[in-house]
Amino acid sequence: MTPRLQTRNLCHSFGGLAVTQNVTLSLPQGARTALIGPNGAGKTTLVNLLSGAIRPKSGDIQLDGRSIVQLPQYASVRSGIVRTFQISRLFKDLTVADNVKVAVLQRLRASMQWWPSPARSARVHDEVHETLGMLGLNPFADRVVGRLALGEQRLAEIALALAMKPEVLLLDEPGAGVPQGEGGRIMSAIESLPKDLSVLLIEHDMDLVFRFASHIIVLVAGAVMVEGSPQEVAANEQVKQIYFGRDGHHAQHPH
Repeated sequence: MTPRLQTRNLCHSFGGLAVTQNVTLSLPQGARTALIGPNGAGKTTLVNLLSGAIRPKSGDIQLDGRSIVQLPQYASVRSGIVRTFQISRLFKDLTVADNVKVAVLQRLRASMQWWPSPARSARVHDEVHETLGMLGLNPFADRVVGRLALGEQRLAEIALALAMKPEVLLLDEPGAGVPQGEGGRIMSAIESLPKDLSVLLIEHDMDLVFRFASHIIVLVAGAVMVEGSPQEVAANEQVKQIYFGRDGHHAQHPH
């Protein structure tokens, strides 16, 4: 079966500094993959490459077997790769539902249609509330985004991404800055994402990584050092020393 997303010998550099070195990876349909690595490993650059924000110096990126490496960023989104970071920032003065509605209309390319038909309006309404329901956000539908807690705003950002109907969702540190008490809601929402959606999670919280991922890729100095199941990665001595610290604390407790 053709992988949903795959790269082949992906390379990128800034000046003479190589930040992505021959990265070959594969995400099947329904993947629950985590990308981890120490600071400066090149995770952000790799996600920028996958999302079309920057173009690689060499190598290829394929979605469903079709090369997308030359597509501009907006075309990558339309083709099915959506990154939470790249979605239009939340409109803080609008409600959660209206934010998601903007994303739905953008996908339908109907943003400039001032007088949509009743059938189109009903379809958009249903889709907005279906998307909010996936993430448990319907109780917050009519709340102004700027008045929400940070964790709820992160969920709203994920809702905007889902409204774009992605085939591949790149979640860039959804737990960053969120108080510990709100992290559980974000994790529960991520676990409830559609099973056929391929998800690549970039995250520093190892408890979240081991709870979420069935496959982990460890990036060091721009190259894939090791990849495998959580158990395989946790048992790897290089991972313990380079990423987790020599005591291997997290490595001993994969979920």
